[in-house]
Amino acid sequence: MTLVRNTLLAATATAALTSAAQAADCPIKVGVLHSLSGTMAISETTLKDTMLMLVEEQNKKGGVLGCELEAVVVDPASDWPLFAEKARELLTVHEVDVMFGNWTSVSRKSVLPVIEELNGLLFYPVQYEGEESSRNVFYTGAAPNQQAIPAVDYFLDELGVEKFALLGTDYVYPRTTNNILESYLQDKGIAAEDIFVNYTPFGHSDWSTIVGDVVELAADGSQVGVISTINGDANVGFYKELAAAGVSADDIPVVAFSVGEEELSGLDTSNLVGHLAAWNYFMTAESPENEAFIEAWHAFIGDEARVTNDPMEAHYIGFNMWVNAVTQAETTDVDAVREAMWGQEFPNLTGGTAVMGTNHHLAKPVLIGEIRADGQFDIISSTEPVPGDAWTDFLPESAVLVSDWKDLGCGMYNTETKTCVQMTSNY
Repeated sequence: MTLVRNTLLAATATAALTSAAQAADCPIKVGVLHSLSGTMAISETTLKDTMLMLVEEQNKKGGVLGCELEAVVVDPASDWPLFAEKARELLTVHEVDVMFGNWTSVSRKSVLPVIEELNGLLFYPVQYEGEESSRNVFYTGAAPNQQAIPAVDYFLDELGVEKFALLGTDYVYPRTTNNILESYLQDKGIAAEDIFVNYTPFGHSDWSTIVGDVVELAADGSQVGVISTINGDANVGFYKELAAAGVSADDIPVVAFSVGEEELSGLDTSNLVGHLAAWNYFMTAESPENEAFIEAWHAFIGDEARVTNDPMEAHYIGFNMWVNAVTQAETTDVDAVREAMWGQEFPNLTGGTAVMGTNHHLAKPVLIGEIRADGQFDIISSTEPVPGDAWTDFLPESAVLVSDWKDLGCGMYNTETKTCVQMTSNY
């Protein structure tokens, strides 16, 4: 009887796996949409490798719904319109079930109309300017209230900064973030004339004039701080010019939102000691989860010198939440998975738990890190998990908006008019 019972149980389990696999249409395809060439390759190539590692690890666990996962990698080459083309290729030619990718907001906004038209699903792992909530995107990086606002508060409260230089690359993320920060700083009593804003193109290399302008801000003895939304390889020239000008963190501290361990690994950091970055994760975080993640990364990449960083953790959280949502929904159908994502919880790498809100943003802790001579960060400030806000409270047109895809079925709900506004990719 025991043999018969076990045989029946095995047959039932096999039938269930077969049914799930048929529902999932094996293999389950995971699109990877990251620049492997061009100015953003310095940051995005590692995220491609991270996704390959996560897919490999999941396959060792038996895949999902009885199916193996297959990573489909494309290279949008830091070309923003090409991101849209490659997203369409992933969805229509390769028929991927989900996409993980993008770094810059301009690339994400290029992709947005494509995935909304074709009902694709994108997990976006990088800090961004907020002011967006698409039914087809889960934002696993920081919104401004999880990075930019806390960094400014640290400058004001801990360092006594009196004048601010907002330096950014010339595209939507720095411009929108700095609009929010200008409003926030003025609410905090910083005069408009004490806020210097400058934008430079991607790949900018001549920083002497701009650094000179920043130094001039401090000529009257005021404490100046730099808020950096400079992206990609332009950071190399910026930090080199700071060092050449003899500017130390004690003189004019810089807090960066797009510089982490990966970007610093290619720099001589001896002159950068004491400058800061704001993220939700640093490699130096002490937790069993982080120790295991770093060990797995080094084993996969075959190089113990390779670092980890915040967007890698965002992919780690987002991917595992997606796996759990697919398992819960028993299908890779985008609408079913999307609903199963609301309320998903998964341990983050810094200790504690990340939670996905119905506004498609994560709750995560905010960390301030100080650059060390070895290119790592000492974590000097941390918070409890902060829910990500899709719409900022510091721009009047956004303060009346909320996102709730579960109960309101809307990513841009106006609380004054009680109506759902149609969000456009150019908002």
